[in-house]
Parts: sequence; structure tokens; C-alpha cells
Amino acid sequence: MRWSNRLAQLCMCASVLLVPFAAQAATEEDPWESINRPIYKFNDFVDTYALKPVAQGYRFVTPQFLEDGIHNMFRNVGDVTNLANDVLQAKPAAAGVDTARLIFNTTFGLLGFFDVGTQMGLQRNDEDFGQTLGYWGVGSGPYLMLPLLGPSTLRDAPSKYVDGYTGPYRYIHDVPVRNSIFGLNIVDTRANLLSAEKLVSGDKYTFIRNAYLQNREFKVKDGQVEDDF
Repeated sequence: MRWSNRLAQLCMCASVLLVPFAAQAATEEDPWESINRPIYKFNDFVDTYALKPVAQGYRFVTPQFLEDGIHNMFRNVGDVTNLANDVLQAKPAAAGVDTARLIFNTTFGLLGFFDVGTQMGLQRNDEDFGQTLGYWGVGSGPYLMLPLLGPSTLRDAPSKYVDGYTGPYRYIHDVPVRNSIFGLNIVDTRANLLSAEKLVSGDKYTFIRNAYLQNREFKVKDGQVEDDF
């Protein structure tokens, strides 16, 4: 989508402009909280009154097998991004698994509607360009809440634009089709987060920030994180 590309470009430019300030708060997780919180409140407002109700309605009217199949198809497309970053991180075993998943799910799984790869023991990797940068030693930088796009960091925000080249949207030239697929992907993603809301406790902004940063560290280090206890 043209507007999504522009939004990603603006986020990347904003991140670059903020680089000089990152060094001033290198030991702080969230030095820009005074900016991040209002953006979070805006995102939460949009989610509460628009996105969440749509996701709930989607889940209510969509048969479970169809919802699962649609989710699997989007995950199958996402395996292209996983594969690209497997290669960039010099992980041949992971690249082999994701290549096999793409082949089997796209063919025998009917364009990914059925996740036959997982049933065959090919466990899906979850990689993106932000993780690739982290893998090669680039620090995450301060926490950053992006309008509509949600939690990120100074490293991960511009990486979303890079990952866009491995996604399908910039290659779909039929605008209505592209917008429909993009919108369905957003609704599908939100619907799959509905059950996770009950895990949120305390200050929602702080909970989401901490969960995001811990999850990113876990992924960048491939699960090899130190236990503080």
C-alpha cells in the first residue's frame, strides 16, 4: 500500500532524526516516555473503538477452521521474511527449514491454508530485520511507540520498512485487492491477540513496553537470555 509505505518511511525518518538523542539516555529503556505515552493513548483509542470491535466481530462470524486457515496463509507469506533474515544471519539450518516450510505449505498446504510443515516437524522460525541487526551487535536503542504500528525501538522501527521488501504488498498492483488483503491481515493479527489481553496487569503502557522489550531480547538472542533469579 502506498500510504503504508509512506507511513513506514516517516517512521524511519523520525527514528533517524532521534539518533543524536539516543546516546544521552543509553542506560534508560524509555527516555521518550513523555512522547510515547500520548502516542500509546492514541493507538489504544483507535484499538478500543475501531480495531478491537472489528476483530471481535470477525472472530464471531468466521468459522474456526476458516479463521485458522487465513491465519496460516498470512504466516506462510511471512515465512519469506523469515527465510530472508535466516540468510542474513547466516543460519543455514533455519533457512533450510523455512525453505521447506514454504515449499510444502504453498503446494500441499494449498497456499498455506493448511500448515503441513508444522505437522511434518518443521518448526517455524520468527525472524525480521530488526533481529538481524541485533544478531550482528546493533543495540536496540530507546523504546519507541509508533502511531498505529505500536511498540518498537530505535533499531526496529526503520527495520519494518526493510522487511516490507520481503512482504507481498508492494508487489500487488491492484489497489483494491492490496488494500483488502492488508486490512484482513490487520484484523487477523488483532483477533489472535484477543485472548492475550487477560494477561495484562497493572499499568497497561508499562506492561506492554516491558513485554515487548523482553520478547525482543529473547528473539534476538535466540532464547539464550540470562536468568536474573
